[in-house]
Amino acid sequence: MNPPAGQKIDYLRLSVTDRCNFRCVYCMPPEGVEFKSHEQILAYEDMVFFVKTAVELGITKVRITGGEPLARKGLTDLVRQIRAIPEIRDVSLTTNGVMLPRNAAALKEAGLNRVNISVDSLDPDRYRMLTRGGSLKFGLAGVEAALEHGFHPVKINVVMMPELINELPAFVQITKDRPIHVRFIEWMPVGSCGPRTVGESLSKDRLMAELEKIGLEGPGELKPVASPGGWGPARYYRYPGYEGTIGFIGSMSDHFCNECNRLRLTADGKLKNCLFSSHEVDARPAMQARDREAVLAAVSESLGCKTFDKNVLPGRTARNMSQVGG
Repeated sequence: MNPPAGQKIDYLRLSVTDRCNFRCVYCMPPEGVEFKSHEQILAYEDMVFFVKTAVELGITKVRITGGEPLARKGLTDLVRQIRAIPEIRDVSLTTNGVMLPRNAAALKEAGLNRVNISVDSLDPDRYRMLTRGGSLKFGLAGVEAALEHGFHPVKINVVMMPELINELPAFVQITKDRPIHVRFIEWMPVGSCGPRTVGESLSKDRLMAELEKIGLEGPGELKPVASPGGWGPARYYRYPGYEGTIGFIGSMSDHFCNECNRLRLTADGKLKNCLFSSHEVDARPAMQARDREAVLAAVSESLGCKTFDKNVLPGRTARNMSQVGG
């Protein structure tokens, strides 16, 4: 299917590993997943060749994902090489933040622009449960490192589960005096993990109603504002006088397929044009052969199958979220 009129695909989400130091409930099944071997994962040189080729089709922005991207050694060098490609305007990173304090300075120097950090709870016990063993202290240290080293904007990703309702005042509070942008994301049925039905998660409208109640109790009316930066589907709001924002990504209740500008490359070299689809195009042989025309053909094939409407896609996908990169 061709993109809607005026729509272009200019944003690549690049997964560098399927490995992670967490086992988040919405990202991996309880037993974990079988990780790809070293030989099955793309070399950084392959990824750089792909990006250099993909810019010919309009890619100008790259988000590095995992698994946990900082679990792979040498990531700073990859950032530097991608940022050096003249057509690339922006390089960003999605991380759980735990390894960010010891990597933030080098990543900033290499040209990384922005970070999104997953912090699904501000309660240490619930955070440990959701991540299956993670420490909130170390996750928040990643947020501090991002602010300290001047990444902008710094966004916190929060997957919406029913227990989140009680934590909303705490998430609101962290946006008051600092440029922290909290994004509440509706859970997406990708793979075999997370709630079994959408009804077990929260909707954007329900959460918005709860946040408006908080506004009546003190902060004031939550008003829509422009995005603090980036090219994602979030809609942002701010309480009067607050430095940060609250964002919503209505992946299920208000899906944004007709606005999608994304292409995904998995760590093992498969092109995915949609999180909700299991359709993949194997671009790895073309990358490893440094065959520019074959890479362009693979991208064109993948985008030619992009639906721009998740309602025409089947149910749960073959890969879990950790194997795609979100």
